[in-house]
Amino acid sequence: MKTPEFPLDVVLDTDAYNEIDDQFAIAYLLRSKPQLNTLALYAAPFSNEIAATPEEGMEKSYDEILHVLKLCDEQVEVYRGSKTYLPDEFTPVDSPAARDLVEKAMAHSPEKPLYVVAIGAITNVASALLLKPEIAQRIVIVWLGGHAYHYHDTTEFNMRQDFGAARVVMGCGAPFVQLPCRGVVSEFATSAPELEKLFYNKNPLADYLARNTVRHMQERRGEDALWSKPIWDVTAVAWLLNEDDRFMESRVVAARLPGDDGQYRDPIDQKIHYVYYIKRDPLMTDLVEKLTK
Repeated sequence: MKTPEFPLDVVLDTDAYNEIDDQFAIAYLLRSKPQLNTLALYAAPFSNEIAATPEEGMEKSYDEILHVLKLCDEQVEVYRGSKTYLPDEFTPVDSPAARDLVEKAMAHSPEKPLYVVAIGAITNVASALLLKPEIAQRIVIVWLGGHAYHYHDTTEFNMRQDFGAARVVMGCGAPFVQLPCRGVVSEFATSAPELEKLFYNKNPLADYLARNTVRHMQERRGEDALWSKPIWDVTAVAWLLNEDDRFMESRVVAARLPGDDGQYRDPIDQKIHYVYYIKRDPLMTDLVEKLTK
């Protein structure tokens, strides 16, 4: 994979309503001009206790993307994504997001690829690849998904929702970057005192991000509990800005696809960039600087 040359054309696929970290990632991407040129944002499906179906999760994520864009005072194309997960590894789930990704990818080239950053279930990206397999040569995929190879399983939220989509994307032949959650990205965490000191009352965007995180954690842990909270998804955007390994370190490894049992299979004959270490403080410094202006 060639070293990225700025500016980069980027699309972001996000389950923005699922948690509190996608919002940080969206804002960080939009605040990283002129190095990163955001062409579109896609709403990814998810389902859990706050979304009964993948379609409900996708619709809530679509609305949350619009909310963050308003706070950022930015206008970017936003598309609804898949209403369901892949039925199998050969059948796409058609959606405006998948169609737009195909169109934008085909307007790029191996020499000037489209960077596809995915921070949710990767159904939309897999569907685009199934609709138009040749886009694999025109994109670079950066996905926050799965756990570290040394972890005891890979039943991470983004991956376990659609194991089939993960196998499609990781095995398609496109240049691929994996940021594992537990065991790697989990180190990029913040706390209430840090958020209160660095984000509160700086601007409407920073205030929303920080207070939303504190509220989220207090609801789950209690108002007096001590906690730290990974803001995982920021790291996927940060990989695009990682000149001279200033934010993270990676190595080239043989890809390992997940099975439906939540375990990695044996390595396949395809190389990927595997992030194994996050430089937490330099990345947090850059994030705070950009979001609190």
